[in-house]
Amino acid sequence: MKDQIEKYTGKLLADRSACPDGIAFAAQDDTLIASGAPELARLAGATLAHLNSLGLVVARPSLPFADFLVARAPAGGSAIVPQDTETRTFLHDIPFLRRKDLPQDPAGEIARLLANRKGVIVEGVGIVAVGAITVEQAFINYSSVFHSTFVKYLQDILTDGFLLPGEMEAFQIFRHGWLKPLSAEGLIFRGKLSREKAEILSEVEAVGRFTVERGLVDSFFGNISARAGELIYISQTAASLDELAGCIDPVPTDNSSTTGITASSELLAHRRIFEETGARVILHGHPKFAVVMSMLCEARDCPVQDCWKDCPHVRFLGGTPVVAGEIGAGGLAKRVPPVIGATGSAIVYGHGVFSIGREGFGEAFAAMVEVENFCREEYFRRLDQALKR
Repeated sequence: MKDQIEKYTGKLLADRSACPDGIAFAAQDDTLIASGAPELARLAGATLAHLNSLGLVVARPSLPFADFLVARAPAGGSAIVPQDTETRTFLHDIPFLRRKDLPQDPAGEIARLLANRKGVIVEGVGIVAVGAITVEQAFINYSSVFHSTFVKYLQDILTDGFLLPGEMEAFQIFRHGWLKPLSAEGLIFRGKLSREKAEILSEVEAVGRFTVERGLVDSFFGNISARAGELIYISQTAASLDELAGCIDPVPTDNSSTTGITASSELLAHRRIFEETGARVILHGHPKFAVVMSMLCEARDCPVQDCWKDCPHVRFLGGTPVVAGEIGAGGLAKRVPPVIGATGSAIVYGHGVFSIGREGFGEAFAAMVEVENFCREEYFRRLDQALKR
């Protein structure tokens, strides 16, 4: 269990989602184990003791966005409801506890909220996330909350501006310090992917790592595939893209085998994209600025209520089509394939980016980087323009 705690502490540091001196895990083994920042470790252990779960993480996010969202929430509010797909599908909403309302021993109240949710924000403390049966799940849920609060905060700033003392200064530190240039520089891709199984598996594993390392996907979400004749090699559902060894399924294109049972929930979308474009590879990630920008729509008096699944329109961001579609239920398989061939990439409302490569993953990766860089630049252009009004 200790090695799992070390592993996921390292992942939080690698993706820069938590402060190095503000991470603690607790786990139920033969006895309860709690380690990390001492004060947070005590809270993690005390909270987990109230739950019928195996793992829990308490960590102070590297960005103050979660606390800002709590401070900006209406008086009497008790939860944040981001509109991105990760929240809608996995979190539903994110409960929070205000600093002024914390009891002297907050573990019991935190545990009460975690009994029905995967993560909670504790103002002034951080994000607390639980794993029902593994420490890994606690890490996944922390990552999802971090992603969702990032997206929600950037949306709110663009709409309402800065409302709190010190908020603008903190945002500038994020913009000019925390954010790093995004590129494919230094990465090596095979120019033309062969049909050899060993080569395909090796390349898919490598590109999965690249996608995580460059921040193009959060948590364990996203998927990746390569076509070789009548087989599609696709990452398994819930697989971490930076640990794909043994987690890539060869699935017949005609669905004649049960091997697709463990494959990504977006197998149908991948299959249809291959059929309509003739591409060799597909990459799907959740780059944050593309997610933010995909949910900005200028339509007025629109009758559509559930924009994320029912919007019939194709919008464009820098020449990249933006479509709606329900994940894992065939919606993306209807909306993405018809539009992705012309540009090599497509954005899904609140969800992320699909990109294709005609020969190999270098093209697909570069396309995703290009989309995210455009969305980042466009976001700040719009923000600067809004702040001048």
